[in-house]
Amino acid sequence: MKRITAIICAVTLLSAQPQALALAQEPELAIPAGALVAGNAAEKETAGAGGQEEGHGWSVGQDPDGAALSAGTALPAGTEPESGGAVQVAAPSAVLMEASTGQVIYEKGADERRSPASVTKVMTLILIFDALQAGKIRLTDEVVTSARAKSMGGSQVFLEEGEKQTVETLIKCIVIASGNDASVAMAEYIAGTEEEFVRMMNERAAGLGMTNTHFVDCCGLTEDPEHLTTARDIAIMSRELINRYPQIHNYSTIWMENITHVTKQGTKEFGLSNTNKLLKMATNFNVTGLKTGSTSLAKYCLSATAEKDGVRLIAAIMAAPDYKVRFADAQTLLNYGYANCRLYEDKEPLPLPVMPVEGGVEDEVELAYEGTFSYLSLKGEDFGGIERNLILEEAMPAPVEPGQKAGVLEYALGGKKLGEVNVVTAGSVREAGYMDYLKKLIAAWQMKTAGSTGDENARSFEHSGGDGNPAGAADSAAAAGR
Repeated sequence: MKRITAIICAVTLLSAQPQALALAQEPELAIPAGALVAGNAAEKETAGAGGQEEGHGWSVGQDPDGAALSAGTALPAGTEPESGGAVQVAAPSAVLMEASTGQVIYEKGADERRSPASVTKVMTLILIFDALQAGKIRLTDEVVTSARAKSMGGSQVFLEEGEKQTVETLIKCIVIASGNDASVAMAEYIAGTEEEFVRMMNERAAGLGMTNTHFVDCCGLTEDPEHLTTARDIAIMSRELINRYPQIHNYSTIWMENITHVTKQGTKEFGLSNTNKLLKMATNFNVTGLKTGSTSLAKYCLSATAEKDGVRLIAAIMAAPDYKVRFADAQTLLNYGYANCRLYEDKEPLPLPVMPVEGGVEDEVELAYEGTFSYLSLKGEDFGGIERNLILEEAMPAPVEPGQKAGVLEYALGGKKLGEVNVVTAGSVREAGYMDYLKKLIAAWQMKTAGSTGDENARSFEHSGGDGNPAGAADSAAAAGR
């Protein structure tokens, strides 16, 4: 009876003081990477002395908008790390990708569609280098700035209407200073109008498999809610740019450079300063680029590329609360990647034989590898145990076209297949027709005839004693002299 009375009293007390229930529960508080945890006296003193934590832009116990957080209150959606993740970043969307394989090492909110701000310009640069490779434009071409290009706000290099700059100078303006005016000038030069250029951007994105991306402008200045991409798609297009056009790093690693404005008002120098402050941060890897972006809608975004010991990584950050967080998050991801990744690249694959061709004007065709095989290890495997197995067709029927698959080179480690690289034809062989077969027969007959004649001459030579005279000629001459 006493036990029942105690239980009734306890229930009554908890009903009157519901906050007491919370004391018996574990608070679900997500802390950004590096943030101070409330409750630690030493850390509270540090937070009190500094006012705001360096690198995060808000005080401990506050969200980015300044609203007080109490124990048990979650931080803004997306700031918590992925469940079970080995590394934490504060930004709601992030991806770490290895460039040669395209393998994703870390992801968080990777497919959440967000505004990319000036990271949009990665696709703009892809199209610029596409046009250069195709011979449509040259680095030395002079581009005339239109009134529309001049009118772009945001980050700009202050091009004047009618001002001429070379393609290479405008590339520097886009990569280093994130010039919106330079981006529009190049879009108009390549496609005639920015609208047509944007159509090309979306077409190129679709070709890369960027299924969650839609561009509205070429520079990311727009606040159109339809101008969206994802951290994964940023990593994909960044990989395309640095793999296909590695010369981009000649520009993305420039810290400062001057350009010259020549206008009706005269000539003046203008300094470009790189917006990617990661280039000057102390790191254990080599920063190679690539592009920053920020607007009030997009917050702070970054596509950071780096290299160390032959391994190239891409860190895509979206919607970080401030510029310090985007660089800190990128550095965190890149450090994690280089601490855990090892890359195997087969730069000396097995030698290839020629491939027999059936029914062709030629009897064989040369073979080549379609690319270089790469494998990214996160488990510290011993690459010395990798086995290679070349699997080829016995023969190929004509006609044969260049790049036609003829087999694979498979790679395995510990009985597990790691992957393969295609073996393809390095030339073409036309299918043989009636006249081709007739020519082959005539050629064969001529070779046989030539061989027979050669044999007869050889036998005659031997029979004559080796001096070319008929057998017995020397004896007859000697007899005549007797």
